[in-house]
Amino acid sequence: MAPKIFLTGVTGYVGGDAFYALFKAHPEYEYTLLVRNEERGKPVAAAYPKARLVYGTLDDAEVIEKEAAAADVVVHMADSADNVPSARAIAKGLAAGHTAEKPGYWIHLCGTGILTWYDAGHERYGQAPLPEQKYHDIDDIDRVLSLPDTAIHRNVDKIVLAANDSPGVKTMIVGPPTIYGQGRGPVNQRSIQVPGIIDYTLKNGFAPIQAPGLTEWDNVHVYDLSDFFVSAVEAALDPSKNSNPEIFGPKSYFFIESGVHKWSEVSKWVAEEAAKQGLIPEPITKEVDFPNLGTNSKCVAARARKYLGWQPKGPSLKDEIPAGVAFEAKRLGKA
Repeated sequence: MAPKIFLTGVTGYVGGDAFYALFKAHPEYEYTLLVRNEERGKPVAAAYPKARLVYGTLDDAEVIEKEAAAADVVVHMADSADNVPSARAIAKGLAAGHTAEKPGYWIHLCGTGILTWYDAGHERYGQAPLPEQKYHDIDDIDRVLSLPDTAIHRNVDKIVLAANDSPGVKTMIVGPPTIYGQGRGPVNQRSIQVPGIIDYTLKNGFAPIQAPGLTEWDNVHVYDLSDFFVSAVEAALDPSKNSNPEIFGPKSYFFIESGVHKWSEVSKWVAEEAAKQGLIPEPITKEVDFPNLGTNSKCVAARARKYLGWQPKGPSLKDEIPAGVAFEAKRLGKA
């Protein structure tokens, strides 16, 4: 029998691209995709006529529980980092439909926004990262698993981690940082952070910097992130990997990064490219109050490389800026 995969978020940026890669690698799997309604599902059905669509919101616990119980693997990407009802429904459904002898596997998309907790709590906006703000997903796993409850995403992480208390459930939390590159999904192909800077720049004529402009994040190309999700699903179906507690279980926390940037550098790149494309008069940056660019998120993705052989190969964030600026200009009707 074909493995049964239940995936949420196919109309989103990360979920859409990940499903593109997963379907391309494994068209033989049996896919069930949660979408909000039939209208929202039309482009999905057109792109993937073999996939089965189920309709419901993230609050429709009965629908989610039923599909989680029936699936071999759940890949949760629809507002997964922050939506409590859907996380609870997946945990309940997996526990009901699986046993220790035949566990269900839950691959859960979070994000390294969770690592901004210290700067956010102390309002350290624009400052350089402290040494202790870097988290290695193998060496520092105990620190990662005991982040304060005030950290964004932490409440849902705790639901996912607690699901491992059921003998029939094994989880993997996936935490990407800044994701860039145009997606290949059927609906949303646009990320959030970098397009947000470009959008601001094209509308205001300058790129924003949160003073003093020293904050750092890591980054990953969306294609490389999707490659990881393919490897994760394959691992869930591979007995030599799915029984390894370093890959699935309460210590299975995977950061996914391949580069690093200062937000002030990104703003300078955007301003330079926007001016080059004739979209703003001069390549100007200005210091403004922009807290979203003011906190640090630093991680080391050792676990993916060590246990799943993940090797990123996409273009760098800087290399993608020209295409990103052109994409936003077209979206805003400025091209």
